[in-house]
Amino acid sequence: MNPLYQHCGVTIFEEMSQLAAVHGAINLGQGFPVGLEPAPLIEAAVRAIREESHQYPSMFGLPALRQAVAAANQRFWGLDIDPEREVLITAGASEALADCFLALLSPGDEVILFEPAYDVYPVAIRAAGGVPVPVRLDPPDWRLPRQRLLEAITPRTRLVVINSPMNPTGTLFEAGDLAFLARVLIEKTLIAVCDEVYEHLTFDGRQHQPLMSLPGVRDRCVRIGSAGKTFSVTGWKVGYVTAAPALLTPIARAHQFVTFTVPPMLQSAVACGLGFESGYFSDLAATLQARRDRLAGGLCRLGLEVLPCAGTYFLCVAAESFGAEADDRALARRLVVEAGVATIPLSAFYLGAGAPAYLRFCFAKDPADLDAAVARIATWLDSRRAGDGRG
Repeated sequence: MNPLYQHCGVTIFEEMSQLAAVHGAINLGQGFPVGLEPAPLIEAAVRAIREESHQYPSMFGLPALRQAVAAANQRFWGLDIDPEREVLITAGASEALADCFLALLSPGDEVILFEPAYDVYPVAIRAAGGVPVPVRLDPPDWRLPRQRLLEAITPRTRLVVINSPMNPTGTLFEAGDLAFLARVLIEKTLIAVCDEVYEHLTFDGRQHQPLMSLPGVRDRCVRIGSAGKTFSVTGWKVGYVTAAPALLTPIARAHQFVTFTVPPMLQSAVACGLGFESGYFSDLAATLQARRDRLAGGLCRLGLEVLPCAGTYFLCVAAESFGAEADDRALARRLVVEAGVATIPLSAFYLGAGAPAYLRFCFAKDPADLDAAVARIATWLDSRRAGDGRG
């Protein structure tokens, strides 16, 4: 077995979901939404299954979807994109990431990751022959550590991976930090792989800004989006890459030997969805903000330390505020078994030891399940306190 995968094991997401199933736990671990799929999108897919081709579409994606991606870039972010030369459709954002690393890295090239980082990044980078170089962000605000970033760059640095809105922290890179990153890309001649799958899921009046939209870096940025996140259909696995031709061409060459193409009926439906009225996108964000507030409020009333969340599906909660183990993995397992609630330990998003101890809760779930999860945790906390003589 390739030693890279020999030591990977099952992902923490699968591990916690399996535990949740065994113990009948409410699963607030795996980051998929519940009850948010737009009916017109589903109907568009059904119509496409009945009426459109079931054979291989273009490797680059259906022209209708590539045009829709380009139009959405202009509509939401003011980016002028050529749908023929600057858009590629992939089997989800994870494949898009793999394509980028396979295409843009040579053996030994270094890639800057901001930790906590989505666990796909380091594995996909190593599979492409690259070397992940973590740069840690600090809670509770997770601001860009500018000096640490500069110190991490070496002559071997090739790429910087930027995830904003950020999984798992729920933060957005601020305008000043984006401007700093743009200057770094220019001065150090680097390329940014921008994971922006949560671009429409921002709260409290905050707005996402693609790094690609800043002056001087359009040709240094690869922008990745996800229909799964934008339309709450994560199982569809339809992603899109936007980049200048010099970057997109090698990425497309990698794509043709990974998945080659994506189901055409789903592409057709996503093209329809990207043309939805603006109210769809604002309503989705408002619905998720309400669910965020519902879960955050319930957890705060239990005396737990909940960090701010400006976007995504996720809240981070300090492990020490549970009054239990400082080991967030051990705490996550206890919550599944003893409280009946599944979460994800934040340490799973770090390459090395010494990660801060937090749990990630997904709030993109049925409101009744959010309430039930809070009630279960309350009961568990009360039983622990009673056992400690503090009840």
